Order: sequence, then structure tokens, then C-alpha cells
Amino acid sequence: MPETTARLRHVRTSPTKARQVLSLIRGQDVAAARDTLRFCERSIALELGKLLDSAVANAEHNDNIPEDELFVARAFADEGPTMKRWRPRARGRGTRIRKRTSHITIVLARFDETELERRRRAEAQAESRGRRRPTRPTRRRRPRVEEAPVEEAALESGVAEAVDEAVDELHEHDHGEELEAEAEAAAETGAGGEDADDEAAGAAGDKDE
Repeated sequence: MPETTARLRHVRTSPTKARQVLSLIRGQDVAAARDTLRFCERSIALELGKLLDSAVANAEHNDNIPEDELFVARAFADEGPTMKRWRPRARGRGTRIRKRTSHITIVLARFDETELERRRRAEAQAESRGRRRPTRPTRRRRPRVEEAPVEEAALESGVAEAVDEAVDELHEHDHGEELEAEAEAAAETGAGGEDADDEAAGAAGDKDE
């Protein structure tokens, strides 16, 4: 299986930070690896994207392997030379600053024939699905589609009838309360009139005597 290598030396980042991003693209095809590096928020992802493009260019021009047949077989970062600096601190002391560098390597390899055939079939199926015309609704589906507005209209009419019944019951309840109030007022008025007649009859009897 042919392999193509691209190296980037003396990168101003620590190997630990570079390995975290390299682990994301290891084993992916070129397109997926590019998308991963494009949306990665680490600053080293930009340099790794350039290194990946360089490896793809090496494979196309040196080994005559197209881009869609390549995947990231290996990706690793080795420790480079460390630059030592000093930072002044309190009481005349100083602390050491270590500026680490890395040597990054990306190795691309070609898929085997079985994987390539599987990918070609998947692409062909995707293209056929994209070109397929939208199917019309079947006979079983048509009545349901036609009955849907009728069911909505029936539901709306049922809701309207329920609202009308509730309003009628409310009016009847209010009317009944008014009738009860009038009856109570009439009863009180009748009781008051009988008492007045009795008092008038008593006064007339006393005058005759």
C-alpha cells in the first residue's frame, strides 16, 4: 500500500497540544480531515491544515494517487528543540521559560480495493437517490389527504357547538337567578301588605267601639 509523507519542523507549539488535534483526524479520509481541522478551535489546526494539503499534493504529483482515494494513515508529533528564556521575578530572582517546538508528520495512504469499491457504490446510490423524481401519493394515502380538511372542519364545528351550549347554559342560569330574585321580592311585598291590612282592620274595630 503506497504511502505519502509530509513533515513540518520547528512548529512553535508543544507536542502535547499538537497531538490532541492530530488524534481527531487520524484514520479519516482527506475531506473529513479537512472539515475537522477547519472547524477546530485550536490555533495549531491552521498549520495542520496546510500540512495536510501539502501531503495531498505530494501524493497527487509524486505517486499519481487522486485525493478521494487517500486517508490519514498516521499522524504524530515529535518534540523539537526547546528555547530557554528568563523572566524576572521578585527579590532579584528569575524563573525559566521553556518555549517548546514540535516536528509534525502526516502520512497518507491509499484505500484498499474493497473499501474503494464500497465507496463507489455508496456514491452511485447517493447520486441515484438525488436524481430520482418525487413519487406521487399512493391510493391508500389519497383518501387520508382528502379527508384531512373534512376532519378539521368537523372538529371546528364540534368546538363551536360546545361553545354555544355553554353560553346557553350560562344564560339559563342567569335567567333563573333573576326569577328567584323577583319571587323573593314579591313574597316580601305580599307579606308587608297583609300586615298593613290587619293593622287597618284593628283600627276600624276600635273606632266602632
